[in-house]
Amino acid sequence: MTTRSLLPVSLIMTVLNEERSLPRFLRSVDEQTLPPDEVVVVDGGSTDGTLVLLAEWEARAATRVKVVEMPGANISAGRNEAIRLAQHDLIAVTDAGTVLDPLWLKELVHARAPDGNDVVSGFFEPTWSSWNERVFATVLMPLLDEIDPERFLPSSRSLLVSRSAWQRAGGYPEWLDYCEDLVFDLALRRAGGRFTFQPAAIAKWSARGTWRAYARQYYRYARGDGKAGLWPRRHAVRYAAYAVGTVGLVVLPGAAPRLVLALGFAAYSAKFFRRAWIRRAGPTREAIRVLAGVPLVVVVGDVAKMAGYPVGVVWRIREGRRTTIG
Repeated sequence: MTTRSLLPVSLIMTVLNEERSLPRFLRSVDEQTLPPDEVVVVDGGSTDGTLVLLAEWEARAATRVKVVEMPGANISAGRNEAIRLAQHDLIAVTDAGTVLDPLWLKELVHARAPDGNDVVSGFFEPTWSSWNERVFATVLMPLLDEIDPERFLPSSRSLLVSRSAWQRAGGYPEWLDYCEDLVFDLALRRAGGRFTFQPAAIAKWSARGTWRAYARQYYRYARGDGKAGLWPRRHAVRYAAYAVGTVGLVVLPGAAPRLVLALGFAAYSAKFFRRAWIRRAGPTREAIRVLAGVPLVVVVGDVAKMAGYPVGVVWRIREGRRTTIG
């Protein structure tokens, strides 16, 4: 049974070659217990069947759907344009690669305070259709008990924001190709935005399906960090840890130093092992396989980050961009 919100809500998103994931996503929008009052989609130049699927959905959807083509637009530009085109002042933001829980939009809207807080951040859970997706998603996605609601910077795959807050924050940063939602979150906080965390508003999301795609994704994330000046201390600690570990393996003889290094890496990776263990499913041997893959997932991701971050820093220096956060 569906209901309507007292305040109309516009659902916005960007898409680019989402033919594979779009059908499941569109079904999840159709199944919302609180359906959006309109949907605005900006396509960044898809060359597959994305636009055909959207046109077919628009023809049968119970809500108003507007599809706009912006070839070459990045995610930030697409989201900003979708918000500008939206008719309503309450904006729900997600990604077409997700699958929304039927209560997703209802939980976001109902979590708004009576005085109309600016931002409601939902949560996300892993889903997968292949073994690689399962390993990446299981290991990398944070657990709910890892989230500090007071400091949580929400992904824009599960977000509700007022138009006025979006305007005060200056919109999504169109100069940034990755990590744009984190920079937007920080701008919202600097502009005095009031955040509410609603863990019951769940968007299910899958990781990349190949090791190459996974490494490329985290390279781009770290490059985005470098461009925006995000988390320099965190990246510095990573470089230092791997430098010490590499020197220790090469220079220090004997089993004792290597045991110390192994224990250090186990402590460093503890939260990833914990995620894999808590999310274990199926036969024990499958859980063991996932646990055995944790070190490789961690190392590949870290190497990709260490390669991407300096590229972003060099770009930021050349462009004269200021650091977003210390």
